[in-house]
Amino acid sequence: MTSQSMGTGRLIDVDGIGTYVQETGSGHPIVLIHGAGPGATGQSNWSRNIEALARDFHVIVVDLPGFGQSQKMQIPPAFFEFYGLHIGKLLDAMGIEKAHMVGNSLGGGASMMLALRRPEKVGKLVLMGSGGGFPVASVMPSTGLKMLTGFYEAPGPSRERLAAFIGEMVFDKALITEQLLDERLQAATAADVVACPPFAFRDGRPPMPDDVWRERLDRLPHRTLIVWGREDRVMPLDNGFILMKQIPDARMHVMPNCGHWAQWEKADEFNALVRQFLRD
Repeated sequence: MTSQSMGTGRLIDVDGIGTYVQETGSGHPIVLIHGAGPGATGQSNWSRNIEALARDFHVIVVDLPGFGQSQKMQIPPAFFEFYGLHIGKLLDAMGIEKAHMVGNSLGGGASMMLALRRPEKVGKLVLMGSGGGFPVASVMPSTGLKMLTGFYEAPGPSRERLAAFIGEMVFDKALITEQLLDERLQAATAADVVACPPFAFRDGRPPMPDDVWRERLDRLPHRTLIVWGREDRVMPLDNGFILMKQIPDARMHVMPNCGHWAQWEKADEFNALVRQFLRD
């Protein structure tokens, strides 16, 4: 299992929002869309997957607006739809007709909304610990989600709070490295992020997502792979069951001894699974 740094990317203007992308590899394009945790960036979320996926595909790693090196902003209501449509416009700006979507958490919900609103832009869907489902058994919001949305609340961001949150994201805390914490903390505490956290509370409440599961997922024509960590404490496994049931051409792969960050914690298994699914 290796990590790959992609070097310098570029900012693309998408409806007046500077959106940072990095690219590597050749072949059919795939877009890797990260989650929403503090310090999240495309590079940090997908560092253990980029090299493997680039063997077969043109890999596009995006920093969503509000994150990483993209323009900072608070996310609007119905943020899955906002980000999904934004990715579609990004592809338009890049001259890309269609791409596979690989979405983690927030990125999964955004991928589904793009597929619903602009199905012609999407090839296949890979949804990993995806937002947009419904908890049929677990209590939501989970502890992990509460830690995510409350990260910038008093007493404010800290290395200790970040370590606790990442500890909720993985099954095996021994995998958490000082380098990972350093990189995430640097991104999470950058002055422009602290001044405008994407998931900041408003009127005492975190931003509320749109209910993707209420959409007509039964009309999605896209082949879909749903990947979940069995021990996910941020977006518990049962959130994915309704997606598997409603999306007609969906199959689900559950990884034991794995938390919310399956693409990082079980990178070799994830990479092999996704490469095979997207190649078939």
